[in-house]
Amino acid sequence: MSGPEKIGEFISIEREGRIATLRFDRGDRINPLSVQLMRDLTAAARSLRDDVSTSAVVLTGGQAFSGGADLADPEILKRAEASLLERREMLRVGPEMCDAWEALDQVTIAAIERFCIGGGVALAVACDFRIAGRGAHFRLPEIPLGMNMSWHTQPRLVNLIGPSRAKQLTIFGERVSAGKAETWGLADEICEDGEALAVARLWAEKVAALPPVAVRMAKRGITQAATALNAVSTFMDADQFALVSTSEDQREAVAAFLEKRTPKFTGR
Repeated sequence: MSGPEKIGEFISIEREGRIATLRFDRGDRINPLSVQLMRDLTAAARSLRDDVSTSAVVLTGGQAFSGGADLADPEILKRAEASLLERREMLRVGPEMCDAWEALDQVTIAAIERFCIGGGVALAVACDFRIAGRGAHFRLPEIPLGMNMSWHTQPRLVNLIGPSRAKQLTIFGERVSAGKAETWGLADEICEDGEALAVARLWAEKVAALPPVAVRMAKRGITQAATALNAVSTFMDADQFALVSTSEDQREAVAAFLEKRTPKFTGR
């Protein structure tokens, strides 16, 4: 195994044979996605895109996979004061990260421990496979917080788990256990807690043992067939987010969350 390659402050990539393992780790229990970390994850995916020596990429977090976008990040907080034009550009960082990971021709495998929330789910479903620890869970809190689910995620969820379950996961914002996620097709294998990375690497080793050109062609063909209409259903994601972020319901949802009370929504 080669020594780790660093990208930005929180990303390391280790290569062994035809397998690359990328870890993004903020060093805390939430492992949130700051704007800079998302840019670095995008840059990492784009650098791997040209790597013909790698057949499989394992993506893993730190103590947890990720709690989603870092809402305390000063760069995210700047959006509130930005013009609509500036805000539209700022909102590209999340979907561009997910699109960059989906665009990889290598097989991508997310190793998920503890939890995968919000933007963490968006990133995980941009990968080909998801291996989860038995105690892990998935959750999309955006709708209960008065936001839309963006980052080009909804059609990817429909591709994986069908429209009804995609609606359950997205609209209710409730935890989906690893076991239920496997039943739904959101997770591909459940393992003992702490073993997700090791099991993901076993999947990667199976990929690495196969003819790399044939694997890449098969992956790309299947992905294109499954996602052919995704772009036409998500091109307004950022504008929808910009709209709902100005609503009274969104402010009420956040206030109720912070005050630990039941929100009162009015549709305004």
